[in-house]
Amino acid sequence: MAWDFVVVGGGIAGVSVAAGLVGHGSVLLVEAEPELARHTTGRSAAIYLPSYGGPVVRALTTASRAGFAARSVGAPLLSPRPTLWLATTEGGAAAMPPAPAVSAAEALALCPVLRPEVVVAAAVDSGTMDVDAMGLHQSYVRELRAGGGEIRTGARVTALARDGSGWVVGLGGDTVRAGVVVNAAGAWADELAVLAGVPALGLRPLRRTVAVAAAAAVDPAWPLVAEVTDAFYFRPEGTGILLSPADETPSAPVDARPVDVDVALALDRVNAATTLGLRSVRQSWAGLRTFAADREPVVGELPGHPGFAFVAGQGGYGIQMAPALAEVAVAVITGGPTAVDPALLSPARLRRDGDPGQGNTA
Repeated sequence: MAWDFVVVGGGIAGVSVAAGLVGHGSVLLVEAEPELARHTTGRSAAIYLPSYGGPVVRALTTASRAGFAARSVGAPLLSPRPTLWLATTEGGAAAMPPAPAVSAAEALALCPVLRPEVVVAAAVDSGTMDVDAMGLHQSYVRELRAGGGEIRTGARVTALARDGSGWVVGLGGDTVRAGVVVNAAGAWADELAVLAGVPALGLRPLRRTVAVAAAAAVDPAWPLVAEVTDAFYFRPEGTGILLSPADETPSAPVDARPVDVDVALALDRVNAATTLGLRSVRQSWAGLRTFAADREPVVGELPGHPGFAFVAGQGGYGIQMAPALAEVAVAVITGGPTAVDPALLSPARLRRDGDPGQGNTA
């Protein structure tokens, strides 16, 4: 069967772009796993944090606010939770994000379990929210299906070959044809590109570990507390505390699993900054956050490789910027006007001198 668009990857990037493309032609979404959102999307800490990330990420996150509101049918996808940015060293104090500064006393009032002596500097982003990540994901799945798009799970791409101006896509024992292949394969995006004969971009999957620990007393109104140099973050999670060492461990594209030493590191760092005394871990998991060299997303085709569009490199920001990134990606793929300069997202920026990762690394 022939499709105008075959989108590879069933995480938030794939489903959001596929849903946007149904108004432009026939769409098939393929996912290698037996279910959608098995990897990074399903393991996200799910925070809408406008002061988090580089300039393009922050712009897309801010622009996504309206998209979250439009998709909040029945229950809101965003729930208010401020973020308390915490510097525990003088060096960290010099690297605070663009958020209003608060005093140590104000920081302790927001989160009384912090140890006063660790608060060197603090700032509060009051525009942050908890995100119903799976509710967002399912809203795009419903839109895709309602528009006539098809979803196939357990459909790993095993071959990609040019067929005139389009593609032949091997899906195990099946073959389909595509006018355009959209590479939303997350940690596997470079592998998929190479399979298609398209140069890799030097995308780096980095493992991030998250755990939920039992706590004696938790106030659900506490903010997300994020150490500004990425030493740790934590927030309430039901009657426990969700925490992470904010690790970025290079990894092959795999089904990531938590490592005991990283879970222990998260406990040590949060306990050193608080009076929580966390010890018992209820559950832990890990996901791969895939970054381009400049840590901004990658959208579009490489020159000389038409019909193969990247929607990749969302790093740790995929959920928070999903609505706006999807709109921009659909516009880039279909040749429409974009709200963001497409050159800022183009994969060509990562291929200076013909080698991946040689573009802007600021």
